Amino acid sequence: MPVTPWTAISPWSISVRRFAILFVGLFLFGIGDSLLIVSNIGNSPWTVLSQGVSRQLDISIGSATLLVSLFVLALWIPLRETPGFGTLANILIIAAAIDIGVRFIPDQEIFILEILYVLLGITLVGLGSALYITCGLGSGPRDGWMTALHRRTGLPVGRVRLSIEVLVLITGWALGGVVGLGTALFALLIGQAVAISFGVVARLTAR
Repeated sequence: MPVTPWTAISPWSISVRRFAILFVGLFLFGIGDSLLIVSNIGNSPWTVLSQGVSRQLDISIGSATLLVSLFVLALWIPLRETPGFGTLANILIIAAAIDIGVRFIPDQEIFILEILYVLLGITLVGLGSALYITCGLGSGPRDGWMTALHRRTGLPVGRVRLSIEVLVLITGWALGGVVGLGTALFALLIGQAVAISFGVVARLTAR
């Protein structure tokens, strides 16, 4: 992870610039997620779960995302994890951005446009991740839970992440969330999207 001029020294070290970059990053992340949702060809695993919860409870997918995030954050307690400002901002801003995107971005029924929605969504999630992570204000609820389980169990972080993602995906699909080509593309490309975005941020801030 690149160290940038806005990287905080502690998860509660807030400045105007740092907050602005954090907000933009999280908002882009949420809009990216909403593009996958309105593509109707498959969501990221956690959004599959949120969509399933939203359909079961008859609430907006943003509200469901908020509930899922709060539930995961509660799982930090037995693991003795401490949230940062970015953790709480992650919960609120991404949920709001998803609802905004789903409301204002038109659904697509043309396959090529659905694919473009997915690719643009993955790009925005990658860029948003790079921006908010480099703020250093604390990990999101899901990533924090993953790394905490890794430290507590000693299992490789990749295995922990894969286990969580598979469990979340199956649960979300059983609840009615959409799994499809978009889900596969997200799983295949999101790592590269984040890595490329980290590289772009590093090059721009090194000048």
